[in-house]
Amino acid sequence: MNVTKTCNEFEAKTKKAESDRQSELKAFDDSKAGVKGLVDAGIKKIPSFFVDENDKPISSDDDGNYNNNNNNSRFSFPIIDVKGINDVASRSEIIGKVKTASEEWGFFQIINHEMPVSVMNEMIERVREFNEQDADVKKKYYTRDPSRRFQFKSNFNLYTAPAAAWRDSVTCVMAPNPPDPQEFPDVLRDITFEYSKYVMKVGHTVYELLSEALGLNPSYLKDIGCAETMLLASHYHPPCPEPELTFGNRTHVDIGLLTILLQDQTGGFQLITNDKFKGVLHRALVFKEVPRISVAAFLKPHSKDIGDNARVYGPIKGLITEEEPPLYRDTTYKEYETFYLSKSGDGKPKLPYFRLS
Repeated sequence: MNVTKTCNEFEAKTKKAESDRQSELKAFDDSKAGVKGLVDAGIKKIPSFFVDENDKPISSDDDGNYNNNNNNSRFSFPIIDVKGINDVASRSEIIGKVKTASEEWGFFQIINHEMPVSVMNEMIERVREFNEQDADVKKKYYTRDPSRRFQFKSNFNLYTAPAAAWRDSVTCVMAPNPPDPQEFPDVLRDITFEYSKYVMKVGHTVYELLSEALGLNPSYLKDIGCAETMLLASHYHPPCPEPELTFGNRTHVDIGLLTILLQDQTGGFQLITNDKFKGVLHRALVFKEVPRISVAAFLKPHSKDIGDNARVYGPIKGLITEEEPPLYRDTTYKEYETFYLSKSGDGKPKLPYFRLS
């Protein structure tokens, strides 16, 4: 057996397969129609670049319901009523619940907050309207140009992830300097600015509760820059003809410190809380008959700080003791974000890279 010849043939086949995959990705991207464009074209089989043989839902029935013995969809999770937040006794109880949820779960749902239900409902509906309009109307907003403040695209890591996710997204940085309203399509313009105003208020409230749950001053997390930037990402997952083969979002921990998602809260605080609070791995499934829509607000530090002006983050000094030494090294948010994006799509937590040996 000629081992060298066999290895060379395998390498050639691998290179060709990767070349073919990149060509398929580029053709898909160049269409500027996104995943919804595939659905509108009437596809019955999803393209192979949406499938990772090592990471896919186990099975589903004809209605797109998943039969996964490793998942229990009937678990109960923390729901925290913040209605009495301005009452001393009620606030203390709320903070206790936030502390427990952050330590044990890494996420929780809050109710009776500052966000009007009408604003949440309209935001979801407008995202639906934008994504379900004619593809030619959406194409002018489709871009991967980082200088564009308002972006519509399918998969920010389309060319680097092991497999694409079944989703189209609209993203825009709404704080500290929001885009010119004229950059937005009419259907999303007013509601995006209104929703952002309310979600920032909710974010500040959650940061206060988290600060106090750590035994710190209510403004601590805000004062160290954890809410300097807000990236708003609206995801649309069209009905999928083969939902058992792909995900709406693959396994990940969110990039920011705090993510506010309509109806859910997920956080990524392990590094600065020295593992006292969890950052939860999560993913999103898709369905055969109906679309899924989510709007996530990522509240995080500036990522452009460089040189002597860069703010350094590490385990909060007030949480460090002789019995509980720091578990992570200091880093800038820019370094963390750069590393996160370079490894996006691998389904693994990124914080171990910053862990002290």
